[in-house]
Amino acid sequence: MSAGESRGRVRQLRDKAQELNTAAERSTDPEERRRLHEKARRLQEQSEKEDKIDDRGMDPM
Repeated sequence: MSAGESRGRVRQLRDKAQELNTAAERSTDPEERRRLHEKARRLQEQSEKEDKIDDRGMDPM
């Protein structure tokens, strides 16, 4: 994966996490809200991990 592809993937993960957080805030169901926030948190963590790997110039595979 090239650096550009990696950066694009990180951006996609962060965008999806933001979408999920927004959806969670709109949800009236507390369980659905919790589930969406949790999924957003996991995506954010994954994007941070991939960003760190990319910054070091290492291939995660």
